[in-house]
Amino acid sequence: MRFRFDAIGTILCATAVVFVGHLVPRAHASTGPIPLNCDRACLEGLVDQYLAAFVAHDPKRLPLSADAKYSENDQLMDVGDGFWKTAERVGNYKHVFADPEFGQVAFMGTMHEAGAALLLSLRLRVELGRITEIESIYYRQGGGGPAGITTLDAPGYKPEDMWFKSIPPAQRMSRQELIAVADSYFSGLQKNDGKGVNGTGTYNFTNDCDRIENGAHTTNVPRPPNEPKDAINGFALDCMSQFKLGYYFVVQSIHHRRYPVVDRERGVVWSHAVFDQGTVNKGVLSDGRPYAFKGFNRPSSILVTEAFLIENGKIRRVEMIGPSVPYHLNSAWPGSLSGQ
Repeated sequence: MRFRFDAIGTILCATAVVFVGHLVPRAHASTGPIPLNCDRACLEGLVDQYLAAFVAHDPKRLPLSADAKYSENDQLMDVGDGFWKTAERVGNYKHVFADPEFGQVAFMGTMHEAGAALLLSLRLRVELGRITEIESIYYRQGGGGPAGITTLDAPGYKPEDMWFKSIPPAQRMSRQELIAVADSYFSGLQKNDGKGVNGTGTYNFTNDCDRIENGAHTTNVPRPPNEPKDAINGFALDCMSQFKLGYYFVVQSIHHRRYPVVDRERGVVWSHAVFDQGTVNKGVLSDGRPYAFKGFNRPSSILVTEAFLIENGKIRRVEMIGPSVPYHLNSAWPGSLSGQ
């Protein structure tokens, strides 16, 4: 059944791309085609080629499909518009996730614009030797929430080695198993009450799970020296403790969930979702203490791309890039494997 689901999903996605091509501005096909068997090295090289074209402000350097679909922060536009006109240079931080099986690759890293670093989350889809989809999300300093762009962009800073470990074939989880674990993160976070995913009493985290959001740690942050021991400090907790405390009750809905890039060899899922929040900012934690989030007093949303490193069915690392967007944004990229 999984094979049938994947096959049907592939056919539907291909049909959608053809259909959407008649609805969005067309790009000019250019350069030679990408190898039909584009492996990890090929996909990673394609990211480098794309970033170089960005800095050169020249989409003709890319092997684009004539009907390539392009978006910036979920807004459809012509390839060559937007950041294509303002990109200055590639930054120092680079993290690539490859899915050769489905011809997709994602990038999280830093770029420079107007003399400052920003974060870019990028997804490319390759079909029949051409780039057919380009999904780009930008987080600029001051775009909402904690941020550590300068930390990521510092020379020599790189992702932890555990992200690049090759899992023996016999021990690899299936595509759908990995997606299910990633989706459990969103299900546990939405209206987080400390009762586990869908009331099961459990969450799928390792004991040493850590998370980075927009370049800043939002777990396991050392407490200030003078902070009272009983103070509620969510960022000082690990992933499991945060969720069990019901700390994220402010997130009322997580919709438009997608999981287009699944790297089975490394146990990584790159996901997309929209977080709705701000309509509830006061609640009672699972230990009975009341808590209020400052500033969450008006409807708002976050456009999230999140990479999950999964080991033995549990999430060990999370890396997120997500800017603030209008409340309940409807994504330009339809489709959801979770039904949310």
